[in-house]
Amino acid sequence: MDLTIIWESLPRLLGGALLTLEITGLSILIGLALAVPLAIMRLSDKSYIRIPVYSYIFYFRGTPLLVQLFLVYYGSGQFQEFLDRVGLWLFFREAYFCAVLTLTLNTAAYTAEILRGSIQSIPRGEVEAARAHGMSSVLLYRRIVLPKAFRLALPAYTNEVIFLLQATSLVSIITLLDLTGVARIIVARSFEPYKLYIAAGVIYLLITYVILYISKRVEHRLSAHLRKRSSPNVSPSNFR
Repeated sequence: MDLTIIWESLPRLLGGALLTLEITGLSILIGLALAVPLAIMRLSDKSYIRIPVYSYIFYFRGTPLLVQLFLVYYGSGQFQEFLDRVGLWLFFREAYFCAVLTLTLNTAAYTAEILRGSIQSIPRGEVEAARAHGMSSVLLYRRIVLPKAFRLALPAYTNEVIFLLQATSLVSIITLLDLTGVARIIVARSFEPYKLYIAAGVIYLLITYVILYISKRVEHRLSAHLRKRSSPNVSPSNFR
């Protein structure tokens, strides 16, 4: 098999991969920042707080990401006059901003549900013990609830990050030259879809492997106290 086309296209594919990583990274950071308060609000006893958040999460989890992307990118043009008046059309006319916004809102919804489940799985006794020590709600969440919730949510959140990475391939539809977009253009000019899409798939696999490796190392570090607790004490004094 002649791999010349792959080697010649590799710099452009890697350039597209950098844009993919950039969009994924921004969406993850902003989405996680949004997901934390959304998850807490989702658990509120007040219906006027809980129901709007539930509706937001239900919409973004219940509709295809491609539809959401089209609504933000093409649909915002229907409100150009209003967006221009408030100074936002400068952002919405850019495909990059629309892609990051859509992916951010989408991953925030999924991540909020992941965190909500993790928060609810924390043993009630730990929360009651913290309250018995006089912790306020803010301090309770900062020191007890959120650290443990993040630890419990890490495996599921890793899957969400990988899903988001793969979902960035849709942004090529709105003219962004990410990894998939670059591969599509080269295929259109070279008529070598098999080789180029395999090369793009291999790059996605390598990025996914790095994400899984980082997640595994973080999970290993966060659970160090559990390994120490479960490891048997085999010091010489035990054999006396």
